[in-house]
This record gives sequence, C-alpha cells and structure tokens, in this order.
Amino acid sequence: MINQAVTDRLQGSGYDVVQAWDGPAAVTLCADAAPDLVVLDVMLPGFDGHEVCRRIQAERPVPVLMLTARDDEADLLVGLGVGADDYLTKPFRMRELVARVAALLRRVERAREMAAHSPTDLGDLRVEAASRRVWVTDAEVHLTPTEFDLLLCLAGTPGTVWTRDNLYAEVWGWPGASGTRTVDSHVKALRAKIGADRVRTVHGVGYALEPGSTT
Repeated sequence: MINQAVTDRLQGSGYDVVQAWDGPAAVTLCADAAPDLVVLDVMLPGFDGHEVCRRIQAERPVPVLMLTARDDEADLLVGLGVGADDYLTKPFRMRELVARVAALLRRVERAREMAAHSPTDLGDLRVEAASRRVWVTDAEVHLTPTEFDLLLCLAGTPGTVWTRDNLYAEVWGWPGASGTRTVDSHVKALRAKIGADRVRTVHGVGYALEPGSTT
C-alpha cells in the first residue's frame, strides 16, 4: 500500500514517521504527536484528506503535502482552501516526494528566521512576519501557511515582478522544479482573500504585489 511505501522511504531518508490509516485516526494522531509535517492522501476511509486537513489546520498550523489522483484546478483549490501547502499527483516518484518534504521543512525554518522582520504596510494592507498575521482595511484575514509565505515574498519587493519559477523556488524551496500550476492556484486563493487587484499578473512572466493598492 502507498501508506507503507511512503513510510518506508521517509524513514529510510532519516525521518521519524507515524502512520494513520483513516481520516479520524489521522486527526487524532496529529493532535497527539504534533508532527512537523503531514503527508496526506486525499482518498481516505472515514472522511477524506480534505476534511482531515481542515480539522488539523484548525487546531495548529502545520505544513501539509497532499497526495491526489486528480490533477484538475478545482481539486487543487479545494485542497488549498483547507490549508494544503503542496501537491503530488499519483503516480509519483518517491525521490520527488522526499524532495518536497525536505523543501516544506526548510520553509518552516525560513519562517522562523523571518519572524524578526518588521511589519510591512502597503496602503491598507499590513503584513506582520513575527505573528504571521495579515490585515486588510483593519480587518484581519486568515491565510494558510503557504498563502502567507507567498504574500510575504511578494510584499518584500512591492511592484517587482516575480517569475513563477522564482516564486516556486523561494516560497516552496525547491529550485529547478516547475511549479507553475501550484503557484497559479495559490495566487488565485490569495487574491480571493486580500483582493484580486492587489496581485498583478504579468502575462507570460509572473506576478507582482501592487504597492499601496486598495480594493
């Protein structure tokens, strides 16, 4: 089974791994073990991976790598909406899974380093790296960990155009890999929360955060 195959490979790569075999058990295990990262199959008995992700993120923000048999945008957006950080579509190479896990864990370390940065104010948009909180026109907006990291990256250089590949390397921590659909899906989710006009699309290139833009 894929559960055991993933466990064996991650353990062989030096990670401590605990397993759950259905949705309810996964939620309980995350609450008890407080893992640094969760690899989560969408197709789980009890309730599916999306519901597991929603419940565990409500308790404590944690990086989640989703494994899915589907590769359409609607499915990706559902996962992003409940807090998934990255996706692997089956079938996948175990080497790629290990690389994605390592990249997500590196992001956690970078987030801790960014906590010392001063708040960023761009018009009525405020981003606080230390508390990982965001406000739009004085109303707090809840972002997933990846959405926040993406916004923080763009906010660091307002008006500067980032290519999709550069965003994937900076935010997801995996240089040299193509994550165009992943980046596009996260930008779409971010726009829905902070305002569509705040993130400018430069067709054929990438994205930029508009300095001082308002909805």
